[in-house]
Amino acid sequence: MSEDKPAIVEALEPGAVPKDLVAIALWTVATVLCVYLPVLNTSVLRVVFGLPMVLFIPGYALIAALFPAKDDLDGIERVALSFGLSIAVVPLIGLALNYTPWGIRLDPILTALVIFTFAMIAAAHWRRVMLPQEKRFFVPFASMAAEARSELFPAESSRLDRALSVVLIVAIAAAIVTTVYVIVVPKEGEHFTEFYILGSGGKAADYPTDFFAGTEQSLIIGVGNHEYRNVTYTVEVLLTDQTFDTATNTSTVNKMERIGRFSLEIPHNTTVEEPYSFSIERTDMNRLQFLLFNETIPSDAVWGEDRIEASYRDLHLWVRVRPPVQ
Repeated sequence: MSEDKPAIVEALEPGAVPKDLVAIALWTVATVLCVYLPVLNTSVLRVVFGLPMVLFIPGYALIAALFPAKDDLDGIERVALSFGLSIAVVPLIGLALNYTPWGIRLDPILTALVIFTFAMIAAAHWRRVMLPQEKRFFVPFASMAAEARSELFPAESSRLDRALSVVLIVAIAAAIVTTVYVIVVPKEGEHFTEFYILGSGGKAADYPTDFFAGTEQSLIIGVGNHEYRNVTYTVEVLLTDQTFDTATNTSTVNKMERIGRFSLEIPHNTTVEEPYSFSIERTDMNRLQFLLFNETIPSDAVWGEDRIEASYRDLHLWVRVRPPVQ
C-alpha cells in the first residue's frame, strides 16, 4: 500500500485497477454480450468468448484473489492453476444451482459465473492495494511485447531471419484459427430423426390401450429433427386390424383406416411434442399405427403394409376397443 494514500482512496482511483484484472472484466462483459445480443449469439464469437469463460476466467480471478503478491506464484503456475480451478469451480457452481429454484440452465449459470468472477476481481484488486507497490503481482504486458519483438525481430537479424519470423507468426496464427474452427464448426454427426409417443402425462407410460368406443383419448407425439436441415414432417395416425402369425413371425394388415393427419415444420436440432386427441368408434380394430413421413409422402393408392413400409419412421400401440356402455 502506498504510504501517502489510504487503501480505499487508491483502490477507487481511475486507472488503479491492474490491466490483467481489467482484461478479465472486459472478457466477462464481452461473453455476456455474445450470449444475449441477437447478432452475436449466433456467431462464432459466442464460442470464442464462452470457452475461456468456462475454462480459464473464473480460475484466474480466484487465483488473483488468493495470491496477490508477485512472489506467491510464477506465471506458468498461475496459468496452470487458473485452468485447474476453473474446471473445479464451474461444476461446483452448477451443483449449487441444482439445489435452487433456478436449476442448471444458461441464464442462472452465466449469472453465477459473472457474479463470482467480478467478486474475485474486486477481492484481488483490494488485496493487491493492501500490499506495497513493489510486492504486487502484475502482468508486464509492455515488457512482454518488447521482449517478443526483440526475440522475433532482433536489430542485427538479416532479411531472411525476419522473413522466417513472419512465417512463424503466420503459422501460429493459422494453427489457432484452425483450432477455433474445429471447435466451433464440428464435423456433422449421423443424420436421424426421433419419433416417439408418450402418455398424456408426458411419460412413457399410461398409454390409451384399453377404452370404450366413442370416448376421447389423448397422448403426445414427439418428433426430434437431427437431420442438419429444416424438415417438414407429416404424421399419420392409422387404425388397423392386424393378425400376427407366430410361425412365420409376420403380421398381416386386414383392414386400415386413417383417423388423423398433420404436418410439423421443425428446424434442425429441435424437438416438438404435439398433444394429440382421438376417438375410435369401431370395435373391430386392434392396433393404432403412427407413421412419420419426411418430404416423400406416398399417394393414397399406397395402402396397407406397403404404406407402413413407405414411412420414414413408424410406431404402434395394440389397443382393445370395448363396445360403448349402454
